[in-house]
Amino acid sequence: MRVSGLATGMDTETIIKDLMNANRIPLDKITQKKQYMQWVLDDYRSINRNLKATSDKVFDTVMRESTFMAKSVSVSDSDAVGIKNVNSTSEFAGSIQVHKLATQSTLQSSGKIVKFVDNGDVEFEKTTLSELGINGTKITIHAPDSNGVDDKGVEVEFDPDTETLKSLLDKINKKTGVNAFFDSKTGIIALSAKNGGSSEIKVTSEGTDNAASILKLDSNGLNSKVGNDADVTLNGLRITRSSNTFQINGFEINLKQVTAPLDEITAVGPGIEKAVLDGGKTITFSSSPDTDKVVDAVTQFVNDYNKMIEELNAKIREPKHRSFQPLSDAEKKDMKENEIKLWEEKAMSGTLRNDPEITNMLTKLRTIMSSSVMGSDDKKITLKDLGITASNSYTENGKLTIDETKLRAAIAENPNKVYEMFAKQDGDISKRGIAAQFRAVIDDSQKVISAKAGSVGDVNDKFALGRNLKDMDKQIERFEERLTMTESRLWKQFNAMESAIQRLNAQSASIMSSFGGA
Repeated sequence: MRVSGLATGMDTETIIKDLMNANRIPLDKITQKKQYMQWVLDDYRSINRNLKATSDKVFDTVMRESTFMAKSVSVSDSDAVGIKNVNSTSEFAGSIQVHKLATQSTLQSSGKIVKFVDNGDVEFEKTTLSELGINGTKITIHAPDSNGVDDKGVEVEFDPDTETLKSLLDKINKKTGVNAFFDSKTGIIALSAKNGGSSEIKVTSEGTDNAASILKLDSNGLNSKVGNDADVTLNGLRITRSSNTFQINGFEINLKQVTAPLDEITAVGPGIEKAVLDGGKTITFSSSPDTDKVVDAVTQFVNDYNKMIEELNAKIREPKHRSFQPLSDAEKKDMKENEIKLWEEKAMSGTLRNDPEITNMLTKLRTIMSSSVMGSDDKKITLKDLGITASNSYTENGKLTIDETKLRAAIAENPNKVYEMFAKQDGDISKRGIAAQFRAVIDDSQKVISAKAGSVGDVNDKFALGRNLKDMDKQIERFEERLTMTESRLWKQFNAMESAIQRLNAQSASIMSSFGGA
């Protein structure tokens, strides 16, 4: 605590404070400049995040061949057969008759496991396998594999002294090709194959008191049922599959109902059968380009492009209010919250006005949207051919508009042509599809912006603005040290003046006293 002005009567503290405020003006300018640079950095990073999000979105839509090769399949009876495109690039049409649906093989224990019938699920979860009389440590499950044939069997190991029937069945369900469960009401274990096919389920194990025997799963044929393959005639060809769902030529076929039962199949030669067409029901189907999906993807691309260039053009054309500088903490103390908000809106405006990198990127993008792409048929394609044109209005800055009728017609005629317009790949960037060129330009701009503004988590030494901010922090630190020294010097000077005047007053008092005494 300083007490001053006793000798002079001066408000030394206020005088020094005013002098320090004058000395602090250069520091405030550096602090304002640092704050403005931080706003620039934040704006750059925000733009980079938006650019990356747009680039990723383009990659996941118009850059994927599957988007343009998407097909819708119409089926004459969708309750009997379902067909959908998975990855086919060609059309698929014809007829199908379903003679049999695939079924799973099953196996049940040949008798009750009496111990659990009365005690129910509690004992099923607690009684160990050794208490059931099992002293083996392995059990092997044979079941149809994904192709419907019997595999080599899966061996499941267990400890009969610690494991229960529940834990054993859990292991079987997890590791093998069957689903197993125990019914405490009947005391029966039931197994069903996870895959269809005509291979039966078999359970084997070694030893006299083995698991298969104790659990009554060593099949004698009376307690098992063999499944069967799906049996269909597809475009005149008789085929079988182990599952009711299978793929052919990139299309997934899902069998739901029998349409031509086996009693409507007639022999036409040794070992050859043919469906009686007038007795069974024939399902017809055909595929066509999924125009709606492609239109949605292209529309999304155009909308994202329009939104992006609108926001970026607005940013580089923001007015710069030079008279509104960032506020210091002292200035904010004398202002209301709403006044601070309105001031900073003006101060933050124009941070990226006429930014050369963003301007250059927008120019490149407009050029790309008006360029042509060489198709696989050696014919040039433009967006205009697809019904997509740039606005003639200068204020629109090259926004795109879509003639949906023309776009749908182009997709229906040749979806691959539309795909090449957007996503064609080539070693020469200028020969790629416009979406591929679009992403290349954006990715290059992101790199330039990152070199300026870095990314969240980067240390300041890694990017240009960060190094500038670091230099400003050092300037501020040095200036504050000088201010501290200046304030100390001023106090010493004023204290010295106080002491000198105090001594002068004392001398005057002494002289006056001497004269008065005479």
